[in-house]
Amino acid sequence: MAAADVQQPPAEAAPALPDYLTTPNATLGDKEANWRYGKAPDYSKTRKVWEDTKVMNHTAGSLPQLVENLVKNWEVEASFKLDLKDWRTIDHEKYTFAINGGPPQSGEYMLQVGTYNAILNENEFYSPANSDLASSHKTFKRMMPTFAWEVLEVYSGPPTVSFKWRHWGTMKNDYVGFNNKGEKVTAKAHGGPIEITGVTVATVNDKVQLQSVDTYFDPMTMFKQIAPEGIVNLEPVPKGSKISPDDALDMSMADLKLAAEGGQEGKPDSTKGHERGATNTGYADVRVNKDLKDNRPDVVGRSAEEVHPHPKDMESQWKPGPGQAVVAAADSEETKLTHEEMSKSLGADVHAECPFMAAQK
Repeated sequence: MAAADVQQPPAEAAPALPDYLTTPNATLGDKEANWRYGKAPDYSKTRKVWEDTKVMNHTAGSLPQLVENLVKNWEVEASFKLDLKDWRTIDHEKYTFAINGGPPQSGEYMLQVGTYNAILNENEFYSPANSDLASSHKTFKRMMPTFAWEVLEVYSGPPTVSFKWRHWGTMKNDYVGFNNKGEKVTAKAHGGPIEITGVTVATVNDKVQLQSVDTYFDPMTMFKQIAPEGIVNLEPVPKGSKISPDDALDMSMADLKLAAEGGQEGKPDSTKGHERGATNTGYADVRVNKDLKDNRPDVVGRSAEEVHPHPKDMESQWKPGPGQAVVAAADSEETKLTHEEMSKSLGADVHAECPFMAAQK
């Protein structure tokens, strides 16, 4: 037989890549999964922020893009799929994750405490021990509605994949959470960016499913950007309180919303001619109100302890640092005496400022 007549066997087609490697939204289409809120979450805004503000543009089908898609699908599953059996991005027999060299944890652990509590440590801004899964999501997702993620660089390929990543968003709302002392921490929204970077070393199986995920990053980088000047409000939470962290956060968010709405009342349509102390602000200022200035109490040169003799138990107990404040409980004797003192000082003018502060001007 002539050599030209020899038929070569057809080459086997390369196996198709799993969809969780080719698109970041693959797992969002899993209709049979048990989703946390009854249906798949909407990632369209986060994906839009990623598209508009990412710093890397990986080639389609490249290793960095495949790794990026894998991790994005894993994050969707870890955050929103309630049954571990529905997670398609992991090797169920071997999967573990660890943070900053800590002990390996199971997928069940992350489902129990939530993704934020699983990766953050105890600190002066946040405490996993004093936050539950629901409150942790509200703390961070309300503060930063979108938190995009991208791969910056891949250092090694399968089966051990090591890569550097970037996580970023904008602080659009106040940060409200619980810290390692059990205090409620509030930091005012500054509308600026928050960005963290880290390195992950992951092992994968032949289906490119995650077997171990070891991540290294400094969580304090994020919190320092939340309060760049270190200015926060600390409010002690009564010990033995039966209010869950989730409910406490809801109450705090409602209070902040009311305060914001109240701040809009009497707001002038135009800032022309507006000055602090004008009648449309409901605020009296000795610098623009001569009667108030002439009749203010004689407190110049006197100490705060002398002018305000009421107890300062909260300050003594918690010892706030520069830029910090503590708030006494609404039903405490300290709050009651303070209200009585202010009522006597201000008289009928409930919008006038504290006479001690006025005297310093």
